Amino acid sequence: MELPLVLLVLTGLCAGRILEPVPYTPQITAKSLEGKLTATTFTLDQPLCIFDQYVNSTDDIWLVVAFTNATSNFKNPTSRVKIPPYQGLSTALHYMTLKTSIAFYPCAESRAASVLRVGSDTSCKDDRSREFCNGPLTSPGPYRVKFLILDSNGSKAETRWSQQISLKQGRRASAIDTWPGRRSGTMVVITSILSSFIGVLVILFLCTAAYECYKLWRLEEAPAPEEPPAEAFRGRQYDTHHIPPSQAPPQPPSDVPRPRSPAASL
Repeated sequence: MELPLVLLVLTGLCAGRILEPVPYTPQITAKSLEGKLTATTFTLDQPLCIFDQYVNSTDDIWLVVAFTNATSNFKNPTSRVKIPPYQGLSTALHYMTLKTSIAFYPCAESRAASVLRVGSDTSCKDDRSREFCNGPLTSPGPYRVKFLILDSNGSKAETRWSQQISLKQGRRASAIDTWPGRRSGTMVVITSILSSFIGVLVILFLCTAAYECYKLWRLEEAPAPEEPPAEAFRGRQYDTHHIPPSQAPPQPPSDVPRPRSPAASL
């Protein structure tokens, strides 16, 4: 029983540093979140209270993202200068991102709702100076991920690889079936009613427009009113028969002397 252990140790010494296994498997979050899986991103549960006994405050915690068929060929970097960048994903089929420290994964119940969104940073996808770029994933995968702990001497501890993660894929326009026979009966009825309603509205609009045009045409065709003759505006003389004509007052007799005025007597 001791020989296999010795062989394992010797093999590990020949191959490099033996990594301490962390009993944790990354997984897609089970929380009810929108966009947990998109065409370029996926969301993991944050590993809270997982690395406390494996990590020092000066160690770095990385997330390794690799195509499923490339996990067996992935070699843990022996130093920080050999960390595979995001820009090499298309050729190396793996990269490392989300560099952080143990302070980001505290053992606290208040952070239970925290998640990690992989592929959410679009600003660094062409910037090779960003060693921890969390750029969008350009392929639907499938992918597998694991957490890797590095210290000043290289890789120190690692978690298990996750299950396969496949991103959402958009459907090609040519693959979408637009034949009405594939639609449900309710959809066909609703479409027919809406089409008929729109047709009625169009007919009413045309009838209203035609009626307004007809009224304008009638106004233009109507003859101009004739001007009344000038005699119509001349004044007319009315004889008021019901009022007797006024008579001149009676004259006094000629033999009656007229009274003299006071001025005349002086």
